[in-house]
Amino acid sequence: MSSIKNILTAAILLFLTACSLFEPFIDRRRNAGADLEHLYVGRSKPESPAICYNGLWTTEDELQALADAECQKHGTGVRAEKTGTTTLTCKLFLPTHAYYKCVKE
Repeated sequence: MSSIKNILTAAILLFLTACSLFEPFIDRRRNAGADLEHLYVGRSKPESPAICYNGLWTTEDELQALADAECQKHGTGVRAEKTGTTTLTCKLFLPTHAYYKCVKE
């Protein structure tokens, strides 16, 4: 009986987190207490956002909007230009990185 409870618990947890598992996100990690030069340890910097995503669920328009918003949030540009992608460099369900560079117009 306890294995059925474990399976049900695991299924409930999976369903609760399933929506957020496939949402693209900015790959930004910070090194707390570091100076500005060494502050960011993730692939994303304020002037060059890197987004983890899954091409099955995320469109290019969604990626572009997220990158543009990141550039505007940090004041490093008006829009973002895509500079490249890499695969199998992010999380399991979001295996692709899209790299952008903020540009001012």
